[in-house]
Amino acid sequence: MRNYEFTFIAHPNVEDEGLAGVTEKVSQFITEGGGQVTSVDHWGRRRLAHPIQRQKEGYYVLMQVQLDPASIGELERKLKLTEEVIRHLLVQAEG
Repeated sequence: MRNYEFTFIAHPNVEDEGLAGVTEKVSQFITEGGGQVTSVDHWGRRRLAHPIQRQKEGYYVLMQVQLDPASIGELERKLKLTEEVIRHLLVQAEG
């Protein structure tokens, strides 16, 4: 298992309690793939650098995760099917 920094942007129409549900759904995707979420940091609602799906704002969430590299493809497939997540980025952490 490798350490990754995983950031996603949730749709701005998701309310605060809805954001917790989206975060839980994404965490569940990670654990179903044999991974583990070590920390979650909600950055809040921020303005996007450029519009994504005609949206100018979104809720940013940063997660520290441990994940098997073989399960990344399935995770990304599930994220693309999740309407509440408008963008995501998975980067291998140093160390």
